[in-house]
Amino acid sequence: MYIGYNFWVWLKLTPWPLNKWFYNGIMAFLSFSIFLGQFISFQPLKWVGGFWMAILGYSLLLLPVANLVIYFIKKRAAVYWLGLGLFAFFMFVLVYGSFNAWSPIVREVDIKIDKASDMDNLKVLVASDIHLGEIVGVKHLQRLVDIVKNEQPDVVLLPGDIIDDHIEPFMEQDMGSIMAKLKAPLGVYVIPGNHDYYGNDLELMAEEMEEAGAVVLMDQSVLVDDQFYVVGRKDKTDNHRAGVDSLVQNLDHTKPILMMDHQPYDFDIAAANGIDLLLAGHTHRGQLAPAHLITGMIYENDWGYLQKGDLHTLVSSGFGTWGPPLRLGSRSEVFLINLEFTQQ
Repeated sequence: MYIGYNFWVWLKLTPWPLNKWFYNGIMAFLSFSIFLGQFISFQPLKWVGGFWMAILGYSLLLLPVANLVIYFIKKRAAVYWLGLGLFAFFMFVLVYGSFNAWSPIVREVDIKIDKASDMDNLKVLVASDIHLGEIVGVKHLQRLVDIVKNEQPDVVLLPGDIIDDHIEPFMEQDMGSIMAKLKAPLGVYVIPGNHDYYGNDLELMAEEMEEAGAVVLMDQSVLVDDQFYVVGRKDKTDNHRAGVDSLVQNLDHTKPILMMDHQPYDFDIAAANGIDLLLAGHTHRGQLAPAHLITGMIYENDWGYLQKGDLHTLVSSGFGTWGPPLRLGSRSEVFLINLEFTQQ
């Protein structure tokens, strides 16, 4: 009602007058679209709800400021020009935010691990938070496949939130056939994230990933090519997940240990248990600025690279999106890690 009233006042000063009842109907539909999209499987409704979520958030930040300015200026023209400025800002968010969401980039990071290996270097591609569903679909997944083909990593790691709550869109659009094109010489490894649990489709998601040729790790580890370990944890939302100590106590700690944990917590525990590289996602780096200020306060490392002693951590803002198919202050991304083993 607050947002609707403000824009109605502005619309009455523009050359685009609308019927009051028609306008109220539009506002009511937009306001409920977020909730309707959770219960009705209709892709356009999901898109509308996502865009409205972004407009809602920015409106609640900007409209009070605009109201204060108008209160002190007390000029009718201020309403028109501030309203026009806000309208232009929302157009910028929709256009530039869409560009950031659908044009993924590759971020390269060089990391040195002080352990011996027959492999001097290891090329690791990391893509978290794909959120495959009604918004992020076949086309965006194909972009990931194309990046992997172009970069030719030794191994691909996907640290959680593969699907966006429910598996049905994944299966209906036959995304498994696209996922099967993700190939790397030393394999593709997957862990679940919180959104992989929400629709109670975790087991089916794991089956689909395995059928596509990936290895799903849920509180499990695997020795890859007798050279390094990949440890995969269940998500933090799982009350039955194992502790890091029990996952690594029987591993050969002279070999490099790479661990995927969807949510970037417990770095001290990982370091104390000899993890060399911890890979996470989940934060989306806020996805829409200034939410990155909040994630920066919540997490020790909400995005990018951070070293703690011998532990290297890398947190991705993700490949897909949740809610609004928009990114501002973040970008759809994959990390390409050039690992060098320095011990002789």
